[in-house]
Amino acid sequence: MFVLTAMLLGVALAMDAFSVSVANGLNEPNMRRKKFVGIPLVFAIFQFLMPLIGYICVHFLAEKFDPFAKSAPFIGFALLLLIGTKMIIEGLLKKEDETIITSIPILLLQGIATSIDALSVGFAIDSYTYFEAIISCIIIGVITFIICILGVIIGRKIGDKLNNKATILGGIILVIIGVVILVKALI
Repeated sequence: MFVLTAMLLGVALAMDAFSVSVANGLNEPNMRRKKFVGIPLVFAIFQFLMPLIGYICVHFLAEKFDPFAKSAPFIGFALLLLIGTKMIIEGLLKKEDETIITSIPILLLQGIATSIDALSVGFAIDSYTYFEAIISCIIIGVITFIICILGVIIGRKIGDKLNNKATILGGIILVIIGVVILVKALI
């Protein structure tokens, strides 16, 4: 039963990372194969680690961790707003044939921003054994990797056609994801 739950959690948690993967593919349609695999890998690692960190915190640091859990959506919103706004500005300022490269620091920030909500999954699986929790987190990471590969492919296909406007669209997508995270937290 926990495997099916982990698979469903993996799909649900991967949606933000999928959208950002599409935005990254839009931003850089001619990216190298290394980055093509690296982007989904970063998101998968963060989606694996965050629920595991949440699980560990529930078992060892529960009362000290609660204030951070409540602020996590606001942190995710701020990071995505910052990155998305930067992409929009760069898209407006770049020349027609210029591509903005997604750097490792930006990718790491995206990984944090899109996986911070996965921290709460660790709280939800607190009744699992340590083994079940690790297997669940692995499943979540693998599903995220697969979904994000698809996101990069879709973004690259569309990005080739949109050229200069792709970075602006990618930035807008990131800002929208951030707003959605914020609205979910406030409701």
